[in-house]
Amino acid sequence: MSMLVLFTDYGWADPYVGQVKAVLHGHAPGVPVVDLLHGVPAYNAHAGAHLLDALRTSFPLGTVFLCVVDPGVGGGREVVLMEADGCHYVGPDNGLLSVVAARARQVSIRRIVWRPEAMSHTFHGRDQMAVVAAELAAGVLPPDKTASGHDLAVQFDAADLPRILYVDHFGNAWTGLRGQLLEPDAKLWAGKTRLDYRRTFMEADKGQAFWHINSSGLVEVAANRANAAALLGLSIGDLVKPDIAPDSRLH
Repeated sequence: MSMLVLFTDYGWADPYVGQVKAVLHGHAPGVPVVDLLHGVPAYNAHAGAHLLDALRTSFPLGTVFLCVVDPGVGGGREVVLMEADGCHYVGPDNGLLSVVAARARQVSIRRIVWRPEAMSHTFHGRDQMAVVAAELAAGVLPPDKTASGHDLAVQFDAADLPRILYVDHFGNAWTGLRGQLLEPDAKLWAGKTRLDYRRTFMEADKGQAFWHINSSGLVEVAANRANAAALLGLSIGDLVKPDIAPDSRLH
């Protein structure tokens, strides 16, 4: 038995998470289900790909991630089952899994060929992906539900991404830059503001914005007891610019 981890753009205001979890519990009773993130920026598989890679490291080997950011649902994109460094990922082949795949040491990919008799045209996350993920986690996935795969059809550049990926409810703006890229004496441009590094929130004055390395290992724009995104006018997709020489790991 494994652990099921949900990573979606479904949000909490609608019934979608509950419907998916009903399927998971029906096909994998007793398997723990963890809600990792349902606030992936809507439709944004590119941001989701970098967030997934940053967040996956908290989970043990054998974890099954159900990853659904799927604006192409019902179209020509395939659905895949990927194993990467000992964990499993079920999701659409639209780039969402590609950063994990590119940065992993070992990867294998299978296509999900099974289709339920009754499948919504617009909710494959519930009707198809959740069933496969649940059966995999419970150790009862029939082999004929998948077939040999190929490289992912959509592969985002796995270099560090100097953009805002996510804004949490505190107003902290996560970027796609991994923390090891910048030294503490580096400056970071966010909007029109040049920010200094602070190790913790309390090293900044109240209301002061700064950059730091967050608990998921990403460079984050934050402010001490203030909403940094509102303070600096930052939105998902905005560029951030380290004050360093151009680096091949950035794009």
